[in-house]
Amino acid sequence: MMSTRSAVLRPVLVAAIVVVALAFAGMALPKWFLFLATMAIAHATVALGLIFMMRGGLVSFGQGLPFCLGAYAAGLGGPWLGLTDAVLLLLLGGLAAGAVAAVFGSLLARYRGIFFAMLTLSLSMVLYGLLVKATAIGGSDGLNLARPAILGYEPTTETADYALYLLAVVTAGGLSAIAALHFNSVRGLMSLAVKENELRVEYMGASVRSLMAVNFIIAGVYGGVGGALAAIALGHIEPTFSYWTTSGEMVFLAILAGQHSVVAVFLASLILELVRSFANLYFPETWQLALGAFLLVVILFLPRGLGSLWHRGHKPAAPATDVTTETGR
Repeated sequence: MMSTRSAVLRPVLVAAIVVVALAFAGMALPKWFLFLATMAIAHATVALGLIFMMRGGLVSFGQGLPFCLGAYAAGLGGPWLGLTDAVLLLLLGGLAAGAVAAVFGSLLARYRGIFFAMLTLSLSMVLYGLLVKATAIGGSDGLNLARPAILGYEPTTETADYALYLLAVVTAGGLSAIAALHFNSVRGLMSLAVKENELRVEYMGASVRSLMAVNFIIAGVYGGVGGALAAIALGHIEPTFSYWTTSGEMVFLAILAGQHSVVAVFLASLILELVRSFANLYFPETWQLALGAFLLVVILFLPRGLGSLWHRGHKPAAPATDVTTETGR
């Protein structure tokens, strides 16, 4: 009983400590870094949702779909629904993307491998095409998003960057704790079992299709929250949020982080944002080459992602065997 309680409290306690530490650290950080950190958290949230599916052996090349849906939901929540609080816009973004993911989840859960990847990519590109033609909401130019309040507090120009950074840190802390709890739960470990041997899990009486559908919906919610956060930080939304290059960037980020640590996802996202910004600053003509070289080095020397640096002894196959054994009992 005590071990179960500690397993639940530990991720929550760690997340709370990290949130408090980052909140105090943000007071001493320059504004440009606060903005980069906020965008890194937004992208990491989307990639974290992608890892829910990757742990089950599925790779989505359409994670730009919930990212874009969350962003547009936040952008239209003000003029259409009268929502002016950032917290409500984040919730709206997550719910909107999760609702759309629920519509397609049961269908896509039937497919694996390249078929699943291409179907998710197709849905993302369909949304991009629709948004480009939708002149009522800005078309290819997108639309602007006014600076919202945060729990009733209306930040000034001087405090806006830190206030949004603080919102991003608290949001990331909550979602990280939920992800860590899910990964160590029966359903989370069952995803690893599906990745190792899907047929065995079916024989044990579990529904793989239902499990994959739920993971897809969770990924949609996380993607929607990340998209809403990015939209609030940028103050502008474009259809390119759903373009295939955006989805590919999320996949690269998930690969860079690895599947062994939630913290690694946010660390990888921050590193990627810093490398991209400084490469663009010092190598404006070839910054894509510099960024690609960095990713190549990481993949060559850390094929299991940044999280493997402190999880070298982690063996995903072992928990999967334990789960199927316990299910059989």
